[in-house]
Amino acid sequence: MEVTQVLLNAQSVDGTVRKHAEDSLKQFQEQDLSLFLVSLSGELSNEEKPVESRKLAGLILKNALDAKEQHRKLELVQRWLSLDAAVKTQIKTCLLQTLSSPSGDARSTASQVIAKIAGIELPQKQWPELIGSLLSNIHQLPAHVKQATLETLGYLCEEVSPDVIDQDQVNKVLTAVVQGMNASEGNNDVRLAATRALYNALGFAQVNFSNDMERDYIMRVVCEATLSPEVKIRQAAFECLVSISSTYYEKLAPYIQDIFNITAKAVREDEEAVALQAIEFWSSICDEEIDILEEYGTDLIGDSGIPCFYFIKQALPALVPLLLETLLKQEEDQDQDEGAWNIAMAGGTCLGLVARTVGDDIVPLVMPFIEENITKPDWRQREAATYAFGSILEGPSADKLTPIVNVALSFMLTALTNDPNNHVKDTTAWTLGRIFEFLHGSTMDTPIITQANCQQIITVLLQSMKDVPNVAEKACGALYFLAQGYEDMGPSSPLTPFFQEIVQSLLTVTHREDAGESRLRTAAYETLNEIVRCSTDETAPMVLQLVPVIMMELHKTLEGQKLSSDEREKQGELQGLLCGCLQVIIQKLGSSEPTKHVFMPFADQIMGLFLRVFACRSATVHEEAMLAIGALAYATGPGFTKYMPEFYKYIEMGLQNFEEYQVCAVTVGVVGDICRALEDKILPYCDGIMSQLLKDLSSNQLHRTVKPPIFSCFGDIALAIGESFEKYLMYAMPMLQSAAELSTQASGADDEITEYTNTLRNGILEAYSGIFQGFKNSPKTQLLIPYAPYILQFLDSIYMERDMDDLVMKTAIGVLGDLADTLGSHAGSLIQQSLSSRDFLNECLSSEDHFIKESAEWAKLAINRAISV
Repeated sequence: MEVTQVLLNAQSVDGTVRKHAEDSLKQFQEQDLSLFLVSLSGELSNEEKPVESRKLAGLILKNALDAKEQHRKLELVQRWLSLDAAVKTQIKTCLLQTLSSPSGDARSTASQVIAKIAGIELPQKQWPELIGSLLSNIHQLPAHVKQATLETLGYLCEEVSPDVIDQDQVNKVLTAVVQGMNASEGNNDVRLAATRALYNALGFAQVNFSNDMERDYIMRVVCEATLSPEVKIRQAAFECLVSISSTYYEKLAPYIQDIFNITAKAVREDEEAVALQAIEFWSSICDEEIDILEEYGTDLIGDSGIPCFYFIKQALPALVPLLLETLLKQEEDQDQDEGAWNIAMAGGTCLGLVARTVGDDIVPLVMPFIEENITKPDWRQREAATYAFGSILEGPSADKLTPIVNVALSFMLTALTNDPNNHVKDTTAWTLGRIFEFLHGSTMDTPIITQANCQQIITVLLQSMKDVPNVAEKACGALYFLAQGYEDMGPSSPLTPFFQEIVQSLLTVTHREDAGESRLRTAAYETLNEIVRCSTDETAPMVLQLVPVIMMELHKTLEGQKLSSDEREKQGELQGLLCGCLQVIIQKLGSSEPTKHVFMPFADQIMGLFLRVFACRSATVHEEAMLAIGALAYATGPGFTKYMPEFYKYIEMGLQNFEEYQVCAVTVGVVGDICRALEDKILPYCDGIMSQLLKDLSSNQLHRTVKPPIFSCFGDIALAIGESFEKYLMYAMPMLQSAAELSTQASGADDEITEYTNTLRNGILEAYSGIFQGFKNSPKTQLLIPYAPYILQFLDSIYMERDMDDLVMKTAIGVLGDLADTLGSHAGSLIQQSLSSRDFLNECLSSEDHFIKESAEWAKLAINRAISV
């Protein structure tokens, strides 16, 4: 089979030719994988062949080694490892040979494939000679070979983890890379490849960064590269500095003054791509210092475990003026463009991070700029001043900001109404939103919104919602935070007199012809939801009037004709927004008896609409409708039973949806809601639900985040059906036990894994808790006795590991209590023998956390009863 022609045909503009070629390739791969991969690597390395077929050959080769989904990736790794050794050697030889090809595309593709193979083989201690043979290439004469080799080393560092390569080889790789970056390297392509490779290799350089001489050398070369005449090299060098700022923050002190000078020059004079990275360096330093200060509190002693160097505080007098200058470099149409990012936006973002890092100290440095520019005739100056003000509202204390805001507020409201420029209005509305978000709420000593100005604020915001979409969207956002600040203000809200008018204005916004621009429709519904969520009993009758209105809107989306895929997506989004809105209304009206009573007559019709939404289902709608049904079940209680025959098939569909795992997770949560609502009336559906949940757990395709909620769901089901859970014990308990064992092996890993481990433990414990409570006072409790030792062992092991969060602690001590409460004297002796139950209980009893303490006091009573029997 002539592979070249097929590869060219697979890129043909003619659909039939293309389809035919794709089928042939697929068939070839299925019939003889080894030959298929060998011919692809042969194609890629053959200089006689056209560049298009070589590139595609390399791409297919790369995709045969790696995939986005974890389970598919593991399959491909196994598949490669099980290939015949001679075949793999032949492929690798072709790839290494391609690195010296005159064709840039072929070299670059080969680099990526080599790195993918290295990512599979090096951890298995295979292909040990790879790095050596790449390094011997570095001294080759043609510059393009050097460039391709450095690119390969860069990709390789991206693919494998630092513990796979021994330090001796790391040193050689870093030496080669840093030499390639050196100003003495005459070829810019080589310098660029080396600089990009260093970016990926920084994670390997821990030892080298601990050595003063080596670190000085690396830092000097990086700083010199930021001055290269070639813009791409300067940008890549600044990207290295950004990475160093987070990876090696504690090693930066000797260089920080020089770095400030280099970054300031780049921000003021260089091209945008470079200037953005130079600003990013300081944003990254802020992130580091914010994390340290949050973790260690403000009373840091210089010699505490992780010192904060206060780089930002020291740089303030020079850094703030530099950032304020950037705010004047706006682009004409940045507010309309969703993904816009430019120097002014980066500078404002950095200024906001600086404010969070240093707090009050920033205010006197920014106020003169605001006062000088806020009334200037040039819109750029007015917008920059407003942006500066909005950026420093999070971080400084309310005491420092409130007096300034009190002066600024009426000015801002006037600007939002009268300023002739849309940019200024956009930023003004955003700034008002930030004022309400950070300085308005029940926790503030001096309110900035009073009876005197509340009317004006609402009038201006509602007026502003009629403005161009990007301004209207920001006005919705400001109203959102205004409502949120009144959430805990007692039985009466200052917004009550305006409630009808606000709701009407928001509904009007959702019907604007241009509501699709600037996320305006979404923002209007989000704000409407927040207004409803934070409303008080006074306005319940008006919330009730909203029910038929939103139902009608949802009904209209269902009357659709044949829709194009684009229209279908829009319809799906709108249905999602409307279901979300109904969910909030149901939760609001369902939360107190009198309003629930008036709302119930709508339940049948609403459920009917949700079922119709499922029927024209697209994934997003499915999710919001599912959540709304959960809220409806919670509000309806046992009466929800009548909807189950029709709704059950959609539960099953949701639980089977591995691909969109969020949908699966949401469905699992809703099953929990339904268990709480129906209690033992859910029994007829439990076989189906349990078997699907068990299937989900044993699947390696399901995203791991769905597993903890499934375990919690076992607990919900057991609580609902009590001793009828008996027939599921033999399946559920071993699953829980093996997950428990897994979760104790994962300790000591990074934060992300620790966080997941805690979520997993919490799910397992909630399952145990539900099962024990469900069997309480039943003659069948003795069925649980054999499982008790394993559960106590699990509690011991998580106590010993000392990495549980407060939530797990509360659930765990609760499970100890449930065990004693349900099993009585059978548990008493086991608990007395257990390694750490007493220590754990005492620790929880003296906890600062009210919930943990309460849980522990209950557990103590239950244990004492069990022991005294």
